[in-house]
Formats: sequence, C-alpha cells, structure tokens
Amino acid sequence: MTTQTSPSFSLSPGELEDFHRNGFTGPFTLYEPEEMKQIWRRKRIELMDRSAAVYQDELARSGATNIANYDRHLDDDFLADHIARPEIVQRVASILGPDVLCWRSEFFPKYPGDEGTDWHQADTFANASGTPQILWPGGSDFGGTITVWCAFTDAMIDTGCLQFIPGTHRSMNYDETKRMHYDPATTTTEKDGVRRGFFGYDYRELQIDPDWKPDESQARSMQMRAGQFIVFWSTLMHASHPHAGKTQQMRLGFAGRYVPTSVRIYPDTEQIEEYGGQVSLERYGAVLVSGEDTHGHNRIATETTRGHAFGSDAR
Repeated sequence: MTTQTSPSFSLSPGELEDFHRNGFTGPFTLYEPEEMKQIWRRKRIELMDRSAAVYQDELARSGATNIANYDRHLDDDFLADHIARPEIVQRVASILGPDVLCWRSEFFPKYPGDEGTDWHQADTFANASGTPQILWPGGSDFGGTITVWCAFTDAMIDTGCLQFIPGTHRSMNYDETKRMHYDPATTTTEKDGVRRGFFGYDYRELQIDPDWKPDESQARSMQMRAGQFIVFWSTLMHASHPHAGKTQQMRLGFAGRYVPTSVRIYPDTEQIEEYGGQVSLERYGAVLVSGEDTHGHNRIATETTRGHAFGSDAR
C-alpha cells in the first residue's frame, strides 16, 4: 500500500538564506496563466458587489481611494482560500515561525498610462496616520510584515512590475511617526523620464535624511506571469514601474500581509485613518492561517462575512 504525503512548500535552507540576505524570494507559480485569467474574468465582476465587504463607510464605498481595495478576503470565498494556500503559508511560516496571521490584503491595480509607485518601506504602517497599525512584541521599534504579492495579470516592466533594492530591509530610511499629508492632487515626481507617485501622498516627507536618495542603480525588476507570486519584507525598499500604455491590459497585483500571532494589529484603535478619512474596524478580524494563537492580542475572524471558512477549499 502506497501512502501519499502532502507536498512541502517550505523554503529550502538555500532559499531561506537568500531571503534573509536579499529581503525577498520568488517568484513561485501558484496558478497557471490561463487558469488565473479565467479566475480573474469571473472575480472582477463578482467583486463589484460590496454588500458583504467589511468596510461599508462612505470612503470605502466610494472606491475613490485604496481603502476600497482592502481586505476583500474577508468577504470573498476565492480570496479567503487564496491567502491560506499552503504554497503561500508554508513559505511564510518558514520565515515567521509556525503561528501566522494574515492581517490585511490589498489589490494594486495599475492602468495604461498610470505612474509608477515611488520608492518606500513600511514598518509599523503608521506612515499615513502617524499611529502604528502593527506592533511587534518586546518594545521592538522595527518589525514590518511579510508581503505575498501575487500577479493576477502579467506584471512586466512595460505594465508596471515591482522593483526591489536587495538587502535594504535591515534598516529604515523613513520615520513613520512624521506622518504624511494626503492630497489627491499631489503631483508626481519625475527622474530620468520615470513618473512616480504614492496614491496622493509624498513619501519623501518621511525621510530621516531629507537629502538621501535610494540607489536605483541596484534596483531589480520583478517580472511575473499571471498566477505567480513573490514574498518580501515590507521593510525592503520597493517601488514599481509606470504602466507604459503599450497594451490596454491593466496590471493587477493582490497582496496578502502576514505577521506572527505575537504581533498586535491595530492596537488601541477602532478605525483605519488614511486617504483623508476613516473607516471602522467593527467588522474586521485577522485570519489565523497557520498554527495557533496563544496570545489573544487580536480579534480573529474564522469565516468570511458570507459564512465561508477560511482556507476550507485551499489546495
């Protein structure tokens, strides 16, 4: 009798060493390109229905800011399974340890002609409000989150793929307590013909040294086919190319963000304050995707707002 064993997707010792040195690993294939294309053809219509979304505030319903793209895994079955896929979770647990929460997800669309996203790092995610959204234990002032960025459409240089500066994840060049000022009319910056912005903010407002500039000569472009994903520290210097408009297909990334269960999420607050407004966290919950939560710091969601158990159909 042959006993079948589940495949292991944990990072190998070599992959883990590379990750700690560079701050990222991948890309890895999760869905075949045609499979991803078919999934997104269906999902882009279904996700227009926000009736079960956790954020029902006017700011989110308007769709005018990125908050409308937050945490759709909390109401959509496919995304609820996606964030818990073993191909993702086992790799993340290789880095963070066995007890892991997914605390946020976001869509990152880039349409033909859109500017690139400016260079940035994120540690406590206090960059917009000045109030930490995640806090690591032990009084640590440096932590960040593991981001798993999956290409739902092809992400090439011409369509605005990610860029990383390897090895920059160990120290912060930005002071998130300074707080950025939101202005939807914020102009883009241009260097060597590359247009960049940051969703109505100027990330340079947070620079510890106002004269510092990232060493773009070390940047690497992370091209991915639809259905591939990459894993990186949020404290890694990252950006994206502009969408050159050579194709009418938008570039779409879906990012899940992961932390150990020991991290406090949205500590001492009941709202997200970003993009010139607030949304309520009344219906929010983090998702336990691996191990157990013995800390009890955070509100945990066990199923979507539509009653689908997290990861129940993950393969």
